[in-house]
Amino acid sequence: MYGGDGFWTWQDPADPDYVYAEAQGGEIGRVNRFTQQIRGIKPYAKYGEKKLRFNWNTPIQVSPTDKNTLYIGSQFLYRSRDHGQSWERISPDLTTNDPEKQKQEESGGTTIDNSAAEMNTTIYAIGESPANAQVIWVGTDDGNVQVTEDGGKTWTNVTGNIPGLGGAPIVSSVEPSRHDSSTAYATFDRHMSGDMRPYAYKTTDMGRTWQPLVASDSGVRGYAHVVKEDPVDRSLLYLGTEFGLWISIDGGRRWAQYKGSDFPAVAVRDLVVHPRTSDLVLATHGRGIWIIDDISPWRALTPTTLNATAAFLPVPPAVQYLQGFGGWAEGDNSYTGPSRPSEAFIPYYQKGRHIFGDLTIEIFDEDGKLVDTIASSKRRGVNRAAWSMRLKPPRVPPAAAALFGAAIGPRVLPGTYTVKMTKGDQTYTTKISVTLDPRAPYSVEDRRAQFGLVNRLGTTLDHMSWAVDAIIGVRDAAADRAGKVQDTDALRRRLADLAGAVDKIRAKIVATKEGGMITGEERLREYLGGLYGDVNQYDGRPTEEQIARSDALRRELDDVVREFTTLTSQQLPDLNRRLTSRKLGAIEVISEEAWRKANGGGRP
Repeated sequence: MYGGDGFWTWQDPADPDYVYAEAQGGEIGRVNRFTQQIRGIKPYAKYGEKKLRFNWNTPIQVSPTDKNTLYIGSQFLYRSRDHGQSWERISPDLTTNDPEKQKQEESGGTTIDNSAAEMNTTIYAIGESPANAQVIWVGTDDGNVQVTEDGGKTWTNVTGNIPGLGGAPIVSSVEPSRHDSSTAYATFDRHMSGDMRPYAYKTTDMGRTWQPLVASDSGVRGYAHVVKEDPVDRSLLYLGTEFGLWISIDGGRRWAQYKGSDFPAVAVRDLVVHPRTSDLVLATHGRGIWIIDDISPWRALTPTTLNATAAFLPVPPAVQYLQGFGGWAEGDNSYTGPSRPSEAFIPYYQKGRHIFGDLTIEIFDEDGKLVDTIASSKRRGVNRAAWSMRLKPPRVPPAAAALFGAAIGPRVLPGTYTVKMTKGDQTYTTKISVTLDPRAPYSVEDRRAQFGLVNRLGTTLDHMSWAVDAIIGVRDAAADRAGKVQDTDALRRRLADLAGAVDKIRAKIVATKEGGMITGEERLREYLGGLYGDVNQYDGRPTEEQIARSDALRRELDDVVREFTTLTSQQLPDLNRRLTSRKLGAIEVISEEAWRKANGGGRP
């Protein structure tokens, strides 16, 4: 991929330990990524020849059909089949070889350029056909487009067949089709002649005729750097210009600028669609590498889809990737990027921006039970909703310290889920398949065991939260009523004693001091939340200790709840009669059913 400012890099497909890297002027090396050693492998001029003409942006290309074959261009095209150990010159001079453009050393008295930035009449673009290794295309910085159909034995200059170009533009890219050997694309750059228009062309007959891809009223801005054909859908084209990325889903008849993810109107010098993940990787000039995750929904934008009010696009399987933690510093040789997304992405299309009525997206399990409601975008075009593939976390009683271990809900089980989008009075449905990470050392049955235990722990936390809320409710109500009774009244003392007694019961469930294990004050809440986090962070089968501990904590909580219910059942009937007679209002213990209704229904 072109990295900008005279630098190309390719991973060696024959050996992942090596990378081909080229600095300006043809200085190509084979780099060992681990030892950092660089072996220079550039070709040299032959006996009696002057130096080879390498462009500042000397192109190199790894063959798409043979992992051991590599190309590099000067004014000649070179091919190596042994990683640069030897080179075969497989063309004559493919440029115009115009001597008027080769006077960079005639400086007129100023310092002579020694960086290859002024080198002209050079090869600028190389493309071997993925459909036929004998077909190779070459573009030069002085306007030539050349093609060979026999692996370099003979060459044809097809430049004169390209209409409307003007004189000697830079051939900024050549792109052989992946779908047939007679089709190719090319972009041309005339900005140094003051012409900022995008020139992009397509041929389907080996260069005999060419059709322009960008009409004058297309809206595309900026001179063209690169055009690529989607590896799956030949009608889907990507065009990188000086002012951004442009997409066509109909073979170039219409274009739209990509503005998602706050992508700026920046020069897109090169791009590639990842063959496994369908991510679109962009090399920009000045803004680094950008990755547009999974562009496969664009392949589904048929005329029927585009004319629909809304529609789901094909949903890729959602993989529950392993959750990794920890790591070690590796110094400045380590590259750290963002973690891979843990969500499932659900693409959908809207013909126009949603303005009136609700727009909701819901997830249902195989039994038709609502699992989650997720956020949606109302903007027009292709949207992508993200689903965490997790249930909601359990309710946690308030206490002196946060309970981070219980802040995340459990992952749903692998299976097929139904996605329902409600747009006003219209509904749309699709399916999404949730699968295990293929690297997972556990089975779906192991996942069921983990899912069952973590949900039982979540249910116990919910039960605990009800108990603490009920205790706090009785405590606060008793204290409130006590404040409305005279100091000398025996009822006041009984109410104050009740408030103190139930708060002591609460202290058996939750910690009342900050610091947790540091202060030594951990209660059932902290123990249960820690166990929940331990089970939830690993998707495989729980340990026998975790299962036994879960049962023990549940029984201990039952003991405390029983103490509370015994106390209130003994004292509240008489107290409530006295309070009612004084019109102070009875003290009620909220039922667990009423608490669940007030708190969203509890666990699914």
